Amino acid sequence: MTVPQPTAETRWRCALCGNLTRFDVTRSSKVVEYVHLDLAGEPKVEEREVVSETIESVRCRWCNAENQVELVDRPGAGS
Repeated sequence: MTVPQPTAETRWRCALCGNLTRFDVTRSSKVVEYVHLDLAGEPKVEEREVVSETIESVRCRWCNAENQVELVDRPGAGS
């Protein structure tokens, strides 16, 4: 089950305890990275492009509920 991402007008809220600020997020990403190796062979990512990203689960840090997150309006988002 994928979880919808918050937008400029919405944010996450735990449906069980009301938490709005602390979540553990598990996500899968497909990225393209430009990796530069220095002469010693140490890699450094210089560019990163996210091709796709899916949030697989969200766990509330307050009550430990998993996948109980809902999207609610942000205060003042309609102004």
